[in-house]
Amino acid sequence: MGLSGGQSGLLMPPLLLLICLRPGTGLAPERISYVPQLASATLAGTLTQSTFTLEQPRGQFGLLNISDFDPIWLVVAYSNASQNVAIPQRVEDIPVPADFPQRGYYLTLMANRALYPSSQPGNQLRVLRVGNDTSCFPTSRGCNHPLPGPGPYRVKFLVMSDRGPVAETEWSSDIHLQQAEALQVTPGLQSTGAVVIIAILSVLLAVLLTALLALLIYTCYDTCESTPISGTGASVSMRRYNTHHMFSPRAVRGS
Repeated sequence: MGLSGGQSGLLMPPLLLLICLRPGTGLAPERISYVPQLASATLAGTLTQSTFTLEQPRGQFGLLNISDFDPIWLVVAYSNASQNVAIPQRVEDIPVPADFPQRGYYLTLMANRALYPSSQPGNQLRVLRVGNDTSCFPTSRGCNHPLPGPGPYRVKFLVMSDRGPVAETEWSSDIHLQQAEALQVTPGLQSTGAVVIIAILSVLLAVLLTALLALLIYTCYDTCESTPISGTGASVSMRRYNTHHMFSPRAVRGS
């Protein structure tokens, strides 16, 4: 059964509303044509084993439907999970870093658009270092906990209000963190070098012990040679010494 022109006109607004809705979510946030970028490569520590540094999205949140009080979150996700991120509708639903292994994403670095002005005052450097807070608990909302591995990761900015998500930027390109490289040494060279070092140390130790022993012998010999020995002379002189009350010649003759 066909629909008249008036009936089809009445159905158009609900159809448009359904198009703007995502399955299982509220209204779709407005898209901001901004791609988050890493800070300049000349900046020290842009990429480490657990952090990366982004440029601040200055002047990107001037839309009329964004207020100065709407929080702006940074969504951090594994690259292979970025397309399956479910945008939270309430602040209570915001995933924390402890949810990262299971969900594949979390929200951090809450700010507002007053912190991202379009102009940069003076020579002040404005960057965002992701994963830089080692003191916060991974179960706390907004914790900027160190990243668990080399990635790759993707990030985007999400503006939320009390009514739900308001606007979001594009996803960044893949971000790969630095990886620790094991020190590789050729086994043959390592063994030869160790043997040479051990041989040199052994020779030096033997020379040192020999020198100490020679010094000890010389010191003992010199001491014994220069010390006068007075045992025999003293005993002889004691035998020749007669006291006046040991014996009397006259007493012997009289007996």
